[in-house]
Amino acid sequence: MEHYTTRAANIMRRIEELAAISENSDGVTRTFGTPAFLTGSSLVRSWMENSSLETRIDNIGNVRGRLVSRNPAAKTFVLASHIDTVVNAGKYDGPLGVLLGLDMLEQLMAQQAELPFHVELIAFSDEEGVRFHTTYLGSKVVAGAFDAGLLAKQDANGLTLADAISIMGGHLGHLAADAIPAADWLGYFEVHIEQGPVLWERHIPVALVTAIAGQQRVELTWRGMAGHAGTVPMGMRHDALAGAAEFVLVVEEFGRKHQQELVATVGKLDVRHAASNVIPGEVVCSLDLRSADAARLQVAYEELRALTEAIAARRGLELHWNQIQYTPPVACDAGMNTLLAQAITDSGHEVVALVSGAGHDAVPISAVAPATMLFVRCFEGISHNPLERVELADLAATLPVTDRFLSLLIASH
Repeated sequence: MEHYTTRAANIMRRIEELAAISENSDGVTRTFGTPAFLTGSSLVRSWMENSSLETRIDNIGNVRGRLVSRNPAAKTFVLASHIDTVVNAGKYDGPLGVLLGLDMLEQLMAQQAELPFHVELIAFSDEEGVRFHTTYLGSKVVAGAFDAGLLAKQDANGLTLADAISIMGGHLGHLAADAIPAADWLGYFEVHIEQGPVLWERHIPVALVTAIAGQQRVELTWRGMAGHAGTVPMGMRHDALAGAAEFVLVVEEFGRKHQQELVATVGKLDVRHAASNVIPGEVVCSLDLRSADAARLQVAYEELRALTEAIAARRGLELHWNQIQYTPPVACDAGMNTLLAQAITDSGHEVVALVSGAGHDAVPISAVAPATMLFVRCFEGISHNPLERVELADLAATLPVTDRFLSLLIASH
C-alpha cells in the first residue's frame, strides 16, 4: 500500500502545482485560451515530456502525450480528461483524470510493458465551455465531430473562437487533421471525481459509471414593460422579473416531482438595466434539464416549455425560448465496463454502478470509440467549488483499480 500512497502523493503534488495557475486568487479559474490556461497547458506538457512521452499541443489546444506500441498497425487507447475549469472552481475536476493517467503511463514505462496498442494521454482544452459556451470543444476535435460553425462564436469581449485559436497558435485549417480516425480507436478511459455524495456517504473509493445523462440547455428571454416602481399600479404591470421568478419556482417544483427521473435547474438570472425603482422590463435566464432517459428528457423539455409559455401568456409577457444545447444520454461500453468492474472487484472493492448527471468528454468520444469511466470519491460530493477535495487514501485506493484495468485490457488484446 505504501507504493500506492507514494504515487498518490505525487499525483496530488502535481494537482496542487497546476491549481496554483489561475486567472485569479479565488479558487481556480483557468478558462480556455487565457494566459493562465496556456501556462497550465505548458506545465502539463512538460510533465509528459519529462516522462518520455511523444508530446504535442494540437490546434485546439489539447495537450497530447503518446506511448507508442512496437506494432505500427496497432490501434489507439486514450486516457483523458480536461484541464480547463469553470470560474472559481476546485482543483480536481478534470486534472485528477489527466494526472492520474500520466501516472498510469509512467508505471507502464517503468515496467517496460509490451503494448499491443498505442496509448495516448490527452488533456482536453475545453470541456466546461465557459468562455464560448462550447462544451466538449477539445474532445469533439479529437472525435472528428468539431462544428466549424462554432468558430464565429464570441466571448464576453467580442473575440471569436477563431481568433482565440489563432492567438493560441492553432491553425483553423488543421483542426480536422487532429482527429483520431474512427477506425484507429481501441477505446477510451476517463477517471473523474464523482461530483456527487454517493461514494462519500457509503465510504467507498470508486464507482463504475454506466451512463452519462443527456442535457437540454435553454436560454430564455422574458420581455415585459419597464416602468416607474412608484407610479404603475400593481394590476397594470408587465413585470419580466416576476415572470422569471415564477418560472424558477415552477422548474424547482417540476424537478422535485420527477426527481427519480431527472434534475432541472435555473442557474443564471440577468435583470437587464436593473434598478431598485424600476419595474424590470427584460430578464434573461437559463434552464438546465438532465436525464439518463432520452425519451423522458424530451417529454420533460416539452412539458416545461408549455408551463413556461403559460406563465408568459398569463402575465402578458413576451417569451423567447432558445435551445442552446442538446446532448443525448450516453451509455458506457458494456465490454469496457466488464473489464473495469472486474478490476474494481480484483482490487477488493464493491462494484457501485452510478449514472453521471454531469457531462464529460466521454460523451462525444463515445460516438467513435468504446468508452468507460471510473468515479473517485470526493469530499461530500462537492464540485465546481473551491471546497472540492479528494482524500489521499481514496486516490491511493484508486490506483490498483486503474492498474488492474489496464493490465486486463492489455491481456485481452
